Amino acid sequence: MPKHLQREIENLKKKILHVGARVEESLQSAMKALHNFDEIMAQTVIDGDQDIDALEVDVEEDCLKILALHQPVAIDLRFIVSVLKINNDLERIGDLATNIAERVQALVPESQRVTIPSDIPELARRSLQMVKLSLDSLVAMDVDLARNVCRSDEEVDILHRKMYRFTEDNIAADPLHTPSFIQVLGISRYLERIADHATNIAEDVIYMVEGEITRHRMPS
Repeated sequence: MPKHLQREIENLKKKILHVGARVEESLQSAMKALHNFDEIMAQTVIDGDQDIDALEVDVEEDCLKILALHQPVAIDLRFIVSVLKINNDLERIGDLATNIAERVQALVPESQRVTIPSDIPELARRSLQMVKLSLDSLVAMDVDLARNVCRSDEEVDILHRKMYRFTEDNIAADPLHTPSFIQVLGISRYLERIADHATNIAEDVIYMVEGEITRHRMPS
């Protein structure tokens, strides 16, 4: 690999990991805001989304510049293509963290009446872990770790499906607070989608390392 290209790729890897760290921080803050019904922290997450958007644009521009100037091939090309896709998934996770924060703000006036079920923090823990491990697999180019992330997605889906029963039961018992229960279900849905994006990142790592497209396949 030419030295200039190697330097650009190393710099790009640092940038995508910085985006990942910023997104993880945003998601953690959104869940802390939910745990404490902290409207100020929720607003901080919302305000920070523009920073994540700017980082995403910066990474995309770098990818396009490398493609235009160096015309990489083989694994270098797969790396650039994968980073473009991972960058988009990370930006979407940042958007979903913002969506959670907006739901928190809507729930604050009802905080004394609405109980957040234990499945929500567990969903958050698992989704955040999937994001972290998918980025770890990128750093280490570890396809086994990436496949473990893909397998974890079903566990998150199961927890999310349980939230439908929680919502139905609580609406039946307390119909006056239906909007708040719908907000909680929305948070569950956002967390499930975050896990989906983490799975996408893991699949892109597998593609980058092995040249194998694993989307739409059952994890083995």
